[in-house]
Amino acid sequence: MSPAADLGRVLCIITGASRGFGRAVARDLSRLVQPGSALVLVARSGPDLRALQAELTESEAGRAGLKVEVVVADVGKVEGLEDILRTSKEAFYEDMDHILLINNAASLGDVSKYVRDFSDMSEVDSYLSLNVSSAMCLTARMLQAFPQHPGLRRSVVNVTSLCALQPFRSWALYCTGKAAREMMFKVLAEEEPDLRVLSYSPGPLDTDMQVEARSKTADQTIKKKFSGMFAQGQLLTCEASSAKLMKVLLDDKFTSGDHVDIYDV
Repeated sequence: MSPAADLGRVLCIITGASRGFGRAVARDLSRLVQPGSALVLVARSGPDLRALQAELTESEAGRAGLKVEVVVADVGKVEGLEDILRTSKEAFYEDMDHILLINNAASLGDVSKYVRDFSDMSEVDSYLSLNVSSAMCLTARMLQAFPQHPGLRRSVVNVTSLCALQPFRSWALYCTGKAAREMMFKVLAEEEPDLRVLSYSPGPLDTDMQVEARSKTADQTIKKKFSGMFAQGQLLTCEASSAKLMKVLLDDKFTSGDHVDIYDV
């Protein structure tokens, strides 16, 4: 089966779209969807989102009829999820043939602490709400709002990490959140055979999160590893990693529920 030329007439929701990997994904998707598609861009930063909205609206895809909506929201709060759903329903047209949800929003958590330091339950709950509960509840709401019917493809991407598979000292929150998310999406793939579920690991990206990792990580070995990668130019650009994700989505050969690493593409 040859790869598809595009992703169809898509309603695509991207969380964490205002910068970094989410922004690169939004740009790439705008070029891979048919006219009459809609992007719903979600993030907490309004100015960054609106700048991206303007850029994509004025692009070739925008001039060809791509609709770009923005939702300034915290996905860790119920009101945020409700805003995303309302905007997505308004952006959807009956002749769209593909729903694509990119669960990208995430935070690193406090990497200056070890597990023994996390005695405050509210701190842990807050992290898991933003990084795990939000992804589960947003995905569930999207599946309910856009039920399966003939002629409609539905795809869900979980932006994951090597940290879902391997423990990193002083990264307990991040590793736990990524592992929990990945298992949740594996269960989803088992439950919903008509759904395409992908956990994509974008690799070590040159982003603000990496700056945080290099400056705040408590474990010195892990800290040195990231500083070394940065110094030696081994961090990847968001654009290069997003291009690999687009290839995976267009080829559409992955087993639903799989963890696909950038280095495997």
